[in-house]
Amino acid sequence: MMNRATFAAVASLLAVPSIGMAQGTMDSMKKSMTGPDSGWLVGGQVGQSKLKFDCPAGVSCDDTDTAFRIFGGYNFNKNFGVELGYADLGKSTFSAGGLSGDAKATAWDIMAVGTLPIHEKFDLYGKLGMYRAETKTSGALFVGEKDNNTDVTYAIGGAYNFNQNLAVRLEWQQYKKVGSDSDNGDVDVIGVGVVYKFK
Repeated sequence: MMNRATFAAVASLLAVPSIGMAQGTMDSMKKSMTGPDSGWLVGGQVGQSKLKFDCPAGVSCDDTDTAFRIFGGYNFNKNFGVELGYADLGKSTFSAGGLSGDAKATAWDIMAVGTLPIHEKFDLYGKLGMYRAETKTSGALFVGEKDNNTDVTYAIGGAYNFNQNLAVRLEWQQYKKVGSDSDNGDVDVIGVGVVYKFK
């Protein structure tokens, strides 16, 4: 009986610092996730896209169009966050012999965001992640197909912070190999956007 009581007492004493350490670790993690620089954000962006699909010989191609993206995300701290977005990447138009057609692309993307504060008002950032795109062709030059694909996307940009809540961005983003396995191309987007941070 004495041995069991002694063992129980020792086990209880050892458990107290372990529980304290675990609680301290959880508090630290919570603090890093909910510190003064953490919080949710939403935004939108508009700009110009260039869809780099192959242009067949004898066909006239226009591969630039207006693009836009809406997104939401979370900043864990001033250097790291994540974003989930939906982008309309515009379309390429093709014409030959009085016939025409177009290829239009949209994409969902999710990206990790790394931010480097340069000044109280100015940040540089980079993004890396994956996208899921849908490409549709239509018109007399095409059969009318729909393709889905997944690949890598990345971006670089700069942000000007008007205050702790509102910022404007200038950004370049590329979606790699949008389209089908047999016919695809990179899509570049240069745009200006507005971000609102909930703090």
